[in-house]
Amino acid sequence: MKVNLDQDRCVASGQCVVAAPDVFDQRDDDGIAVLLDAAPPANDADDVRHAAAVCPALAIRLEE
Repeated sequence: MKVNLDQDRCVASGQCVVAAPDVFDQRDDDGIAVLLDAAPPANDADDVRHAAAVCPALAIRLEE
């Protein structure tokens, strides 16, 4: 799986961080999401899919 995060679309809701904290974080100054791992291990795949599904800005794209 490859994860793409469009920071320009991010609205800093933090849902991705809650869903997949090993893959996403947020910047301290404005809360915009940061991608920690663009190719997460298979055991994180379900969490990453959930993060993409709950992102209100649709800023997360996955390539399976």
